Amino acid sequence: MSSERPLVVHLLHRFDTGGLENGVVNVINHLPAFRHAVVAVTDITAFKERVKAPDTQFIALHKPPGQGLWLYPRVYKLLRELRPAVVHTRNLGAMEFQWPAWAARVPLRVHSEHGWDTNDLGGISVTNQRLRRVYGVGTHRFVALSRAIETYLTGPVGFAPERVTRICNGVDTQRFAPAHAVPEAWPYRRGEHLVIGAVGRMQAVKDPLNLIDAFLRLRELCPAEWPRLRLVMLGGGPLLATARERLMQAGAAAQAWLPGDRSDVADLLPQVDIFALPSQAEGISNTLLEAMACGCAPVATDVGGNPELVEQGVNGLLVPPQDAGALAVSLARLVGDSSLRQRLAASALVRVREEFSLNRMVEAYGALYSHHLPRTGG
Repeated sequence: MSSERPLVVHLLHRFDTGGLENGVVNVINHLPAFRHAVVAVTDITAFKERVKAPDTQFIALHKPPGQGLWLYPRVYKLLRELRPAVVHTRNLGAMEFQWPAWAARVPLRVHSEHGWDTNDLGGISVTNQRLRRVYGVGTHRFVALSRAIETYLTGPVGFAPERVTRICNGVDTQRFAPAHAVPEAWPYRRGEHLVIGAVGRMQAVKDPLNLIDAFLRLRELCPAEWPRLRLVMLGGGPLLATARERLMQAGAAAQAWLPGDRSDVADLLPQVDIFALPSQAEGISNTLLEAMACGCAPVATDVGGNPELVEQGVNGLLVPPQDAGALAVSLARLVGDSSLRQRLAASALVRVREEFSLNRMVEAYGALYSHHLPRTGG
């Protein structure tokens, strides 16, 4: 019976489209040894439809902006009712609720850091470091999704290394894989067009305008190839309208497709030749892993966990963040050298399949959740 399985409560700030949330979905869908509940401090969106485990609970607390101290009694009461074996919070926006989890005597309390806060790129804020130390007092285990975050947690934040585990994101290499069939929604013709693609929320930390500026520079860097170049950017967000307007003003709107959020990314990504990740900060990027698994040649900024996935010149190219010129030069290099492009794409595919499989990630979380738990599960 499902009630006999231990319950994991995934407690996060908001359950919406994003890499963090996608990681939670993958854990829930592929870890049937546990029951799961998603508790969002603010809201839960239609993104929950991606969860396929039939007995998953979804609870939104609708917290307004500000410190959540007044919400602690409600979270404490909720956890006493649910009686989870594990509470797993993610990022600073939900970390304070480790306190009511401690008060509710949840047997295993876990906290993950997925990447840098948008207002603290690089983790230099002393205030945020102190908050993590305070909120993490009663936490049993911390999970870092990248080596950079692991170093941050054991360094400036000051958690003991034995309390920190690194578990990188994994990608479903059955769902994200090279494909020859062209989906009906795809607007371009393979071979005739050379497509530079990106997937991610259109917000400042993802720096989509930097990619647009780099793409426009290809008009001068690759004049012979320019007529067949195309730009695809999948994802919605506050900068989407600005991105479209910039392309229109440059006379390149006809060579770009920016459709907003898509639910068919796994079908579309295999049609991309070069995948660009222009972010100012990253943990371990789900979209980068997915693109590598689909056979795209990656060009990524040299930030966060990206160098853990992309080795310069071996399975992709790395460029400095916020440098449209450098990004354009690397894109031009792959546009003009098909053999290099194909070699990097093939190496990226092998790297993902050997080291960043979804099974490996799920097994790591299963082992983490099972360790130290009483046999009753809570």
